[in-house]
Amino acid sequence: MTPSDATFTGSIPAVYDRHLGPMFFEPYAEDLALRVASSSPRDVLETAAGSGIVTRALFAQLGERATIIASDINPAMLSVAAAASWARTVSWRQADAMALPFGDASFDLVACQFGVMFFPDKRRAFSEVRRVLKRGGRFVFSVWEQLELNEVAHVVAESVAASFPDNPPTLARRVAHGFFDEAIIRALLLEAGFDVVVSEHVKRRSRAPSARDAAVGLCQGTPIRGEIDSRDASRLDEVTATATQALVQRFGAGAIDGSMEAIVFEATAA
Repeated sequence: MTPSDATFTGSIPAVYDRHLGPMFFEPYAEDLALRVASSSPRDVLETAAGSGIVTRALFAQLGERATIIASDINPAMLSVAAAASWARTVSWRQADAMALPFGDASFDLVACQFGVMFFPDKRRAFSEVRRVLKRGGRFVFSVWEQLELNEVAHVVAESVAASFPDNPPTLARRVAHGFFDEAIIRALLLEAGFDVVVSEHVKRRSRAPSARDAAVGLCQGTPIRGEIDSRDASRLDEVTATATQALVQRFGAGAIDGSMEAIVFEATAA
């Protein structure tokens, strides 16, 4: 992990929300929110809330029965989230998941969708979650399965890497799709103070109106943008166009419909 691996600044948050939200995150947000709601928590913390896609689903399930605090380390992402009209019912906090600014035993549940992979010190982040959870509280989070099991992301990652053969970007494989070993994750959770850990593989479809939408979302709405810029910022449009053509070759010229797979973990605080 490098600092730039988790950097969502400039135009990235808006592109992320517009293009990647419907394609990757909304299909899993409802599933995660239903899991959260199953135990009727009253005090909920979301970490790595991003642009508020899961937060919106959590509020739809919990309504005013629960207090929701949505946190993220990136102020630019929180600005996009808090600008939505429904967001007035949620408390937004800038917070580092490895040093949560909350007291011990403050929450019934902590939720995190596709954020854990970006935490530089996952052991410390899990320990922080355990610290702020009440005894018997739940930690519900998801990670992406390996890159090859996520078709759209795989095609784009391979295309971007091929555009820089002497120094290929590796974030997609190394970080976003690099933390999926269930035995390792379970061991870290048990070490952090969780006594029951279950996991489930969840498959969904990744859909976008066009190959261009998908390519823009991944090349310009994630930290992959930083990888491209650090190599040659003048090639951003070219690399995006090349990724678009790779997606057309794989899925056709119309709408995109690919398979994707995640692993959802539910851990109970001892």
